Amino acid sequence: MTSRTSAETRPSKTGAPLIRMERVRKEFGRDIVAVSDMSLTIERGDFISFLGPSGCGKSTALRMIAGLLPITAGHIDIAPSQTDTEHDLGFVFQEPTLMPWATVFENVWLPLRLAGLSRTAASDRVRAALVEVGLSRFENAYPRELSGGMKMRVSIARGLVTRPRILLMDEPFAALDEMTRTKLNNDVIRLATEHDLTVIFVTHSVYEAVYLSNRIAVMAARPGRVVADLTVNAPWPRGEEYRVSPEFSAEAKRVSTILKGTLDDADIDH
Repeated sequence: MTSRTSAETRPSKTGAPLIRMERVRKEFGRDIVAVSDMSLTIERGDFISFLGPSGCGKSTALRMIAGLLPITAGHIDIAPSQTDTEHDLGFVFQEPTLMPWATVFENVWLPLRLAGLSRTAASDRVRAALVEVGLSRFENAYPRELSGGMKMRVSIARGLVTRPRILLMDEPFAALDEMTRTKLNNDVIRLATEHDLTVIFVTHSVYEAVYLSNRIAVMAARPGRVVADLTVNAPWPRGEEYRVSPEFSAEAKRVSTILKGTLDDADIDH
């Protein structure tokens, strides 16, 4: 396994977990403990949401999995890839983080260019990624010419163009209107299914977590930690019929109750 150390679900294809977090801790300076004693096993094919209030360590945990933040203590192990890919991980940030001076094509090409692929060598993969997110006609457009939802689609295409096994998404739709967010939720489910992705999705929305996920890791703050690992009892992948079903409402209520309990406990403890 690739290891980072201090310094009812979608079926796994093997019995071995894809990602294992063991007693992970992250401190900022001497006084701030962002994540403490976080242990979690993620299987191949999981779509798992990290759900919790702002400041509970969701994004910090995601960045430690990605290797963007060092771990203070504990272990994060990622099973080695069985295919020849440039990157194991694709990352979609909360903001699209596009280069304003570059075209849509050039923004999606960026990770492949950094991996040494020329524009010509990467062109088929870039254009295929743009087709998948519905932006094939916009490859020569600039970010200033795009809507917020279109910019996020470019960011998703950039995350997919390296053909990762694992897609990490850090509240990517939080700033979007409800209709755009709903459409992109459906697109992410489709892409996860088509590419057999393992997805870790950070959100503070109970409804988004329930709709997207087969598992939800409920996190509490002070310090950030997983207090419940829930299975979403509904067939996956899902469509709009599930969003308006009594089952969806009941599942959202169950998760909301558990999340509220963690917030009440935090108020009592602190």
